[in-house]
Amino acid sequence: LQGIFVLGLPYALLHSGYSGLFLIILAAALCCYTGKILIACLYEENEDGQLIRVRDTYEDIANACCKKLSPKLGGIVVNVTQVMELIMTCILYLVVSGNLLSHSFPYVPVTEKTWSVIAFVTLLPCVFIKTLKIVSKLSQLCSLVHFIIILVVMTYCLTQIRQWSWAKFRLSIEFEDFLVSVGVIIFSYTSQIFLPTLEGNMKNPGEFRCMLNWTHFFACVLKTTFALTAFLTWGGETKEVITDNLPSFLQTLVNLCLLTKALLSYPLPFFAATEIVYACISRGNHSNYRSPLFALSVRGSFLLLTLLMAMFIPHFALLMGLTGSVTGAAMTFLLPSLFHLKLKWKKLSFLEKCADIFVFILGFLCSLAGIVCSIKGLLEVF
Repeated sequence: LQGIFVLGLPYALLHSGYSGLFLIILAAALCCYTGKILIACLYEENEDGQLIRVRDTYEDIANACCKKLSPKLGGIVVNVTQVMELIMTCILYLVVSGNLLSHSFPYVPVTEKTWSVIAFVTLLPCVFIKTLKIVSKLSQLCSLVHFIIILVVMTYCLTQIRQWSWAKFRLSIEFEDFLVSVGVIIFSYTSQIFLPTLEGNMKNPGEFRCMLNWTHFFACVLKTTFALTAFLTWGGETKEVITDNLPSFLQTLVNLCLLTKALLSYPLPFFAATEIVYACISRGNHSNYRSPLFALSVRGSFLLLTLLMAMFIPHFALLMGLTGSVTGAAMTFLLPSLFHLKLKWKKLSFLEKCADIFVFILGFLCSLAGIVCSIKGLLEVF
């Protein structure tokens, strides 16, 4: 919930004004709610009225909802959406790596795309990652680097407190820019694809709802504080990646920390995406698809795909907005509310049904509008 994409939130505030602050809070509340109803779909009541976990994954929930149409249709849709989101996340890490390197070494005659290729070369060992144990160690280092980055940016912003002015917030906003900001904010909260596995591995699954409340509350407070202090410091000069606004003596240091974080963050979504694809291909008795060489070729293909897409769409905020609007909205709002209504319709109260329908409609409208505006923005840039 506190990933590298938090760095895009001040830029989102630039285009959404006061409504952006409300959106950060609303997105936290809605994401927390959809996380709870998604986990509720994993359980069914037995004859004694006790809740029993009868499903394990997002895919299982989708298959249960679509079993009358096709036993595997729902799972296919969910897997495709999950892989899209994970791969797009990997692409974003490459894009931001190129951006950070170009700003850290402005005197080196190398383009941003070339820097992305250099970052890509350092990620080639990812094709040899076979277990989550290695990924978890990289993620621990990533969390430490993230803490250092946020501390440095916040400390600098607080030294500029005399320059802060609420007049920097706009009351009138451009509708299209606002919708791109919605996608950025939604994407900074997406975690639903990991929740079923997380809840299943908790020592006390009964504490899941409480955990979700507190994590989203603190994430909301931290995101709002960070975005607000950064925007009040730079106002209309706020850039897509907020660290580009730092003075040169700090920018190089923080950018190198961010680069380290981006590269350390890449293996988790990459590993998750390739595992989903490999599991789908090797299902059944297809022994030819279970060889180590085939697994290596799958990971290699995905690694190359992320580089090629990073070359063609080198715009951090617009790409993040598009991803948030497409896969983020689907996995975070649309599918959880739809699945909850389908599986629990008879047991839901009138207010619960209204809440699910409201979340679904809101998610659909945000997704549709965000897709149109993000694509339009990308076309204008090209």
